[in-house]
Amino acid sequence: MDAGKPELVSDDELDDLEREAIARVRGRVLEIGAGEGENFGAFHPDVEWVGLEPDDDRRGELAARAREWGRPADVLDAVAERIPLPDSSVDAVVGTYVLCSVDDQRTALAEVRRVLKPGGLVVFVDHVAAPPHTVKRAVQRAVTPISARFCHNCHWDRDTGGALAAAGFHADEARLVRVPSFPFGPTRVLMFAGHATDGAEPGA
Repeated sequence: MDAGKPELVSDDELDDLEREAIARVRGRVLEIGAGEGENFGAFHPDVEWVGLEPDDDRRGELAARAREWGRPADVLDAVAERIPLPDSSVDAVVGTYVLCSVDDQRTALAEVRRVLKPGGLVVFVDHVAAPPHTVKRAVQRAVTPISARFCHNCHWDRDTGGALAAAGFHADEARLVRVPSFPFGPTRVLMFAGHATDGAEPGA
């Protein structure tokens, strides 16, 4: 394998990495874009879970699964760009395959900073763009209008690592892997765990 390429992992291996990352969070945890509750099994039992999901159908399924897992079933009906929580009100924020689908990454990450307590942890897992000036990057740019329309607004061509840095988040651990994807070949996934840097203003 080309030494310059991130490690190629299977879907099962990626699931294990995601669970390991999510298992780190403690305290009151906001999960943005919580979908249908796929991550419930990864959270530590002591976590006070707060879910946010804007899609009506997914939110109904999420509430049902939350009850099954003994979690609060009152899921926030909101988007990540407008989180209906007070400033500095959660110990951690988790999002899996959310930053690739929000309408405005900058605004969403500013909101994450706002609701996160000082020193709080963020864990994000997301599709990210291929390197610039590559055929894969061009393909991603071409298919993104289709994926955005038919795959819950997923944008394959976003530089989410750059967006996190610009929003003032420092990586305690960042790992880039590739996972099989049909029909365009392996897709890069960023696994990011970190904190907001001191001194940066939310939305700056």
